[in-house]
Amino acid sequence: MAANAEQLRIPGVTLIDKLPIESRRTFIRVDFNVPLEGDRVADDSRIRAAIPTIEHALSRGAKVILASHLGRPKGAPDPKYSMAPAGEVLAGLLGREVLLADESVGDGAAKLVRDMRDGHLVMLENLRFNAGEEKNDDSFARGLAAMTEVYVDDAFGAAHRAHASVAALPALVEQKGAGFLMAAEVAALHKLVNRARDGFVAVLGGAKVSDKIGVINKLVGRVDTLLIGGAMAYTFLAAQGHPVGKSKIEQDHLRNAKEVLETAAKRNVQVLLPIDHRGAAEFSDKARATVISGVDIPEDLMGLDIGPRTAEIFSRKLRDAKTIFWNGPMGVFEWKTFAEGTMAVANAVADSKGYSLVGGGDSVRAVNESGRHRDIGHISTGGGASLEFVEGRELPGLRALGYSRR
Repeated sequence: MAANAEQLRIPGVTLIDKLPIESRRTFIRVDFNVPLEGDRVADDSRIRAAIPTIEHALSRGAKVILASHLGRPKGAPDPKYSMAPAGEVLAGLLGREVLLADESVGDGAAKLVRDMRDGHLVMLENLRFNAGEEKNDDSFARGLAAMTEVYVDDAFGAAHRAHASVAALPALVEQKGAGFLMAAEVAALHKLVNRARDGFVAVLGGAKVSDKIGVINKLVGRVDTLLIGGAMAYTFLAAQGHPVGKSKIEQDHLRNAKEVLETAAKRNVQVLLPIDHRGAAEFSDKARATVISGVDIPEDLMGLDIGPRTAEIFSRKLRDAKTIFWNGPMGVFEWKTFAEGTMAVANAVADSKGYSLVGGGDSVRAVNESGRHRDIGHISTGGGASLEFVEGRELPGLRALGYSRR
């Protein structure tokens, strides 16, 4: 990654390779918000993505302080959200000891940092164990700043959060900049949003229209074709007057969905919705899957995945696309019975010869499980952050480093 640093410049932001980190306490905000199975990391891709920045800092003799959040511990210590499992994985990847502080600020953390030698590494305990993190609290930020000489943000997945370690802390540190992962994410998103409309296909899924209405409205002005799956598709179908049975819909967003469809028609943007479904009588991983052959869903069933004909149509569109943006699964992907639509999309995106960017936890997981991750142009570590970037919103984490798109 460092070898390609010249290609990863962010306007207005200093990259880590230009920061004076030698022998300095270098606070690197990483995104180790990884899925856990008990006390084991289930997917270490976010940890691996941060390795180039960490290794670069260590190789230059920085005293590296790593910090991240994990899960939603509600502002108080909770052992099930400890950073310990992530620290163990990181130690294995780096082949060196990772000291874990038992807190993020306080005497214990301060002493570990004070005793550090050049080229050594300390990981702070979960930032969200302190309520000040999510509140963007100045006092908590000052506690972190007291340990920090150089600040590096490499946590793109948290860049859209105005939290203390992302927004308040860098304002208190004179020397600050971005890591290689952050730079690669911004470069990939710049490449995406500057692509020509011709052959640009966006595929959006997930549960709620309300979560993605902003980016949907933005994409309707940028893409040729918009493919919509997941539970949000049923709100769109209901807005068209189709019966959706017991499927989950957002009644208060039916008007938004209808307006999107009207705007798309005016702009000659093709919006494709499911024409068949995989459904069941109840929302359960034990439910028997039923293929619903038409658009309309019977009143005793609910849609839980796109159907085989829809998957074929979506796949054809994606394979022929010149540019692809994918965020969100096509169904209840965590249940194998209703994962076929999402996996079909994953393979179609990988088969495309165009530029592709995938973001969002389930979308990334599907690509990884398909074994096709090497066939994707860019896999983003930040689903929410990538959505807000594409939408055109200012990300607090980037703003704090001096970045401006304008």
